[in-house]
Amino acid sequence: MSAALRAQLFLCLISLLSGTGLTRYIEDNEASDGLYSLISSAQKRESEDFVFRRPLRCLDMLATEGYFTFVASRPQLACAAFIIAEPSEVISMELSDVSIDCSAGDFIKIFDGWVLKGEKFPSSNDHPLLPHERYTDYCSSAASTLSGRSSQNVAMIFFRIHSPDSGFTLAVKKVHNPFPCNIMSQSPEGSFTMVMPHQRRNCSFSIIYPVEIRLTDLSLGDAKSNEISPLRQTWPGCSGSGDYVELLGGNGVDTSKMFPVADLCFSLTGLAQMKIGCDNSVVRLVSSGNYINRVTFQYRLLDQNEIPKTRENGLENFCSVE
Repeated sequence: MSAALRAQLFLCLISLLSGTGLTRYIEDNEASDGLYSLISSAQKRESEDFVFRRPLRCLDMLATEGYFTFVASRPQLACAAFIIAEPSEVISMELSDVSIDCSAGDFIKIFDGWVLKGEKFPSSNDHPLLPHERYTDYCSSAASTLSGRSSQNVAMIFFRIHSPDSGFTLAVKKVHNPFPCNIMSQSPEGSFTMVMPHQRRNCSFSIIYPVEIRLTDLSLGDAKSNEISPLRQTWPGCSGSGDYVELLGGNGVDTSKMFPVADLCFSLTGLAQMKIGCDNSVVRLVSSGNYINRVTFQYRLLDQNEIPKTRENGLENFCSVE
């Protein structure tokens, strides 16, 4: 991931955090105290013996394997690092050299996914684990080290440290994933194929940019319904089929809170395209588990003058555009 793409991704993440002072969000954690985080806008990588090693900032983005060490110079009460890998990878994380005081309110928590403005990616509807199971808490573990592996190509670490000179080291490794599901794109343009082999699971490909999406191939097990339905709040046709693809748009990351743009529940070979002028654009594959489903698509960043501001192709622009 190039420095230019990292900077562009940071700007888009900051846009998603708008409404919370641009760079602040709160995570309720379902039951306990709130977790706060900010996000930085730069990352510098250094190599040593072909292994990346550098300090971890209180507010950070990690897009490479390596060892990242945090040492508090003062109380740091609201820290988080966003970790992202390639679409076909998951993330392995391990904490070591931990010196924090859990009894004084310090904590380190690994989260399976991302949280932005109180919304989770992947959404609770699409993740294989229950919301509370997605957190791994160092202070609740009896081990001196803590490890975890993400279910998709993004993960987070939250931490709060009161005493100067306290800290930890985070090791980040990337592992190949043969059937990627629930992907956050690093880039505003590219192509991808999602395959779901006989699993009852929903998979989303999230692009934190306004983009044009072109579906070039769609293979679904159930072709009983042959329709494409734009901007529909209920889904009597495609949802009843059990296997379909939907295009979503919104200004958050939780797909269950995004607007439906179109849904397709028939196989096609050819071109179907749609412009989505939102901060976040999503291709979501819903699978019943009875078939092998596959969708191939391309996407590209919309120019400012291409972002729909009025009705276009029978669709209303439901995302606010400044």
